[in-house]
Amino acid sequence: MDRPWLRHYPPGVRRNLDYPPMRVTDFLLQAEARNPDGEALYFLGKIMTYKELGSCARRFAQALLALGVRKGDRVALMLPNLPQYVICYYGTLLAGAIAVQTNPMYAHHDLRHLLADSGAGTIVCLDLVYRRVAEVIRQVRPERIIVTGVGDFLPFPKNWLSSFSSRNPRPDYSREREEGRLYFLKKLLAAHEDRLPSADIDPREDVAVLQYTGGTTGLAKGVMLTHANLTANVLQCREWMQGGRKEDERILTVVPLFHVYGMTVCMNYGVSIGAALILLPKFDIQSMLRTIRAVRPTIFPGAPTLYTAIVHHPDIAKYDLTSIHSCISGSAPLSAELEERFERLTRGSIVEGYGLSEASPVTHVNPLNGRKAKGSIGIPWPDTDSRIVNDAGEEVPPGEIGELAVKGPQVMKGYWNQPEETAAVLKDGWLHTGDLAYMDPEGYFYIVDRKKDVILASGFNVYPREIEEVLYTHPAVLEAVVVGVPDAYRGETVKAFIVLKPGMKAGEAELGEFCRERLAAYKVPRIYEFRDSLPKSTVGKILRRVLAEEEKKRRQ
Repeated sequence: MDRPWLRHYPPGVRRNLDYPPMRVTDFLLQAEARNPDGEALYFLGKIMTYKELGSCARRFAQALLALGVRKGDRVALMLPNLPQYVICYYGTLLAGAIAVQTNPMYAHHDLRHLLADSGAGTIVCLDLVYRRVAEVIRQVRPERIIVTGVGDFLPFPKNWLSSFSSRNPRPDYSREREEGRLYFLKKLLAAHEDRLPSADIDPREDVAVLQYTGGTTGLAKGVMLTHANLTANVLQCREWMQGGRKEDERILTVVPLFHVYGMTVCMNYGVSIGAALILLPKFDIQSMLRTIRAVRPTIFPGAPTLYTAIVHHPDIAKYDLTSIHSCISGSAPLSAELEERFERLTRGSIVEGYGLSEASPVTHVNPLNGRKAKGSIGIPWPDTDSRIVNDAGEEVPPGEIGELAVKGPQVMKGYWNQPEETAAVLKDGWLHTGDLAYMDPEGYFYIVDRKKDVILASGFNVYPREIEEVLYTHPAVLEAVVVGVPDAYRGETVKAFIVLKPGMKAGEAELGEFCRERLAAYKVPRIYEFRDSLPKSTVGKILRRVLAEEEKKRRQ
């Protein structure tokens, strides 16, 4: 197939890589062997070296094996960005088990479905969420519940203060303790020796992670990512991040590690180059800026909402961001204005990329050192093919909109226990993403929208992203998202939800006129709703689906 994007690869970036049969845990073991005293994790002033991280991971693996966990068993990790997450992730994989990525903010319904669907026999959770977890595990009944606290890996007095605040009121562990299925992470690590397990792993066949993603039925599907899938995406990332190979790199890790983006681009990639992960358990702009000033990160994977919060902070001039040399932005479109402002602050490079859980996740990124196309998700990574197809599965010419399909070593094995869903998206090795896109003649790809989000207004297809990009160019608009709402005459009417920049004003009439000058009449929003904030995912992606559901309920 023709691959016009290859001519835009930066110097030194190879088109094809070698993919040795590696396990994800090999990255940790290699980093520890190279630089045992190197900084691996930074959390609230506490530094953990690679030797300490490797030791804790091996101890956790031994603990799981002693508790009866065997190869292929599922271990749910329900933790925010803490040292415990990194320890338990690599420890689970060292034991030959499968890590089930679990959002600590999951409501009862979501958590119950995930545990039941995955068949997880073990869950590791934070004491802060134990009350919520207890209500679910008494229905699904995993065999082992392992609890940890925020302060477990902090020095005195931070550990004492954290423990006091997080366990007041103290969770009631009595029922699970009586049933003999309650354990505490800190005690497990202390009780088991630092010894490498001898798990027999086939990297190409054995699943390392179950990454749950939204399904067409409304229930999340477990994406099966093998060791080979994940290690391939890390090696591709290392090749693309030419400047990010030094062991003194510091990666600002505010993107959740339980999300596939944070897992690969922050944790697995960071560990593979022996970098220090600066762990932030939640997004708080003031805390993040103080951390940047104190620890001086060099790489900052994120989403436009994170970068937006930074550039619009009223005191941003007081903070020096020039230590940051590379940022990959994902989950949402990156506006040209935001890119320019952030690069002025950091003097580094920020580029938009694209990925999805089913591809470990990254498939496309703009070159960090090379031609960046405005509004584009960039070009395919090494050994990644990409094409635009019509409904019949036929490739369409450059400039024509169709469904984005990708192929590469990072593409999933399939969906957990869902062969029909797998067959619907994996066809002859090609992953059909469900995203509408087009490729320009130079080989740069542009996302138009999700197929399911297209609005049918007055008989025309309307792509929300096109309208949102126009709204983002208005000087008063901070955030914007567009949905279709039922209309008896037009089929659907375009509605825009708007968050204005602090201190700025703009009304419906002004925004309507602004859009009419730049869009065809049928694309112009007819309804505007101004809000203080918009619903977002854990990685800062604005949740159009939530707003669409709100509109649907409002009109019932």
